[in-house]
Amino acid sequence: MSSRVRPTLLVVDDDPGSSGLLREVFVQEGYDVSVAQSGAEALKQAAERPFDVVLSDVQMPDIDGIEVLRRLRGVAPDSTVILVTAYSTIEMAIRALNEGAFDYVRKPFKLDEVRRVVERAMERRRAREQTPKTAPASAPTPSAQEPRRRGRPIAAIIGSHPDMVELFKLVSRVAGTKSSVMIIGESGTGKELIARTIHEASTRRDRPFVAVNCTSLSETLLESELFGHVKGAFTGAIERRPGLFLEAHRGTVFLDEVGDMSLSMQAKLLRVLQEEEVKPVGGTDTIPVDVRVVAATHQDLEALVRTGRFRLDLYYRLHVVALRVPPLRERRDDIPVLAEHFLREYGLLAQRPIQGFSTKAMRTLMNYPWPGNVRELENAVERAVALAPGSIVEESDLPDKIVHHAGPIPATPGGQATLDEMTRRYVLSVLDKVRGNKTEAARILGVPRRTLYRMLERYGVASEEEVSQSGTSIH
Repeated sequence: MSSRVRPTLLVVDDDPGSSGLLREVFVQEGYDVSVAQSGAEALKQAAERPFDVVLSDVQMPDIDGIEVLRRLRGVAPDSTVILVTAYSTIEMAIRALNEGAFDYVRKPFKLDEVRRVVERAMERRRAREQTPKTAPASAPTPSAQEPRRRGRPIAAIIGSHPDMVELFKLVSRVAGTKSSVMIIGESGTGKELIARTIHEASTRRDRPFVAVNCTSLSETLLESELFGHVKGAFTGAIERRPGLFLEAHRGTVFLDEVGDMSLSMQAKLLRVLQEEEVKPVGGTDTIPVDVRVVAATHQDLEALVRTGRFRLDLYYRLHVVALRVPPLRERRDDIPVLAEHFLREYGLLAQRPIQGFSTKAMRTLMNYPWPGNVRELENAVERAVALAPGSIVEESDLPDKIVHHAGPIPATPGGQATLDEMTRRYVLSVLDKVRGNKTEAARILGVPRRTLYRMLERYGVASEEEVSQSGTSIH
């Protein structure tokens, strides 16, 4: 870069409005900006000239942003790549960072945020150019890159809310370390899914992941469950049992609701974590063990520490990296894409061709506060798939308590709805009034049909063909 007067930036986006705005902004910032409207065009330009930074959309029709990122490693290995995405998943975050992405930002993006991320990318390039070069590390093998799926797919952890995007980034970064992780969130937010994802994306993926709920067992049973027992240690101990820590040797132990653990049990857990060895109940010898601990709680552990109900030393031992999973009511705009994900998942399982939700049904889902969070939404959608007589989920297919909830959509923490939420409400209300006619809705809203389609895609509304086949629906 030292031989060029201006830093170079390649913007990759098939939306001319978005790419044009970014070009205008960064030209004013002093960048030499080029624009590519497809992944193939981006790779061609990158092969012809060097770019300091590539800012690429993820969702593109020909080659998606992740694949562009992967191919750029061979075509332009010195370029720093930043991805832009509307809806993100933990799986995508892990893939992006494993493929070498510097960072990613969400759509609809804030220009100040994009500026900051691009400037940080340039700062890293400047620092790298001032550092003596060493032989490049070999790229990770595909088996080490991809988080493998056991049980539920980790792609179910979806979101575009800023807190979810930051959560995905933290998970992808902490997964490759040995640090203990504390996951904080209400019941039903997906804490165990987060823990499993951390394990599957780590170097311990080929070793066991074991989970235990600290609330469901008495103190004696919990100690035996975690650390094992010898034969005759207590009534009913008719044979030796190794315990979950030994079963998870070189793997991961997930301690759910760790805040419910008794003080004496906390002391025993702390000793195991400090000494990296366990002593089975009734035994005299200790056994070395290598585990990574991921804990979770819905409680305020700092408050428990202040009241003497949780050990401060254990708190610091477990709280090396803290991950907060926001409740669903705080990320209401994620409801449509989550509902559609579960609709596809359970539609396939039941072999039922459910196409989407009616506008009224989706509005009902959006109005409900979801005290049970994502788990409750999943259950509601599973029930709807089972009961819906037609190809569209109607309001009557949803549970009564959701349908009869009379409260308005809660405001955001600041006390007022965001502009994006107000826009979504208005667009869906117009679509409802014109019974799904997108041409008429675009005319009323005063926007081109292509713009309306992009908005509705982000809000989970069916394609034009699906609307014409099935009437008003949100898909």
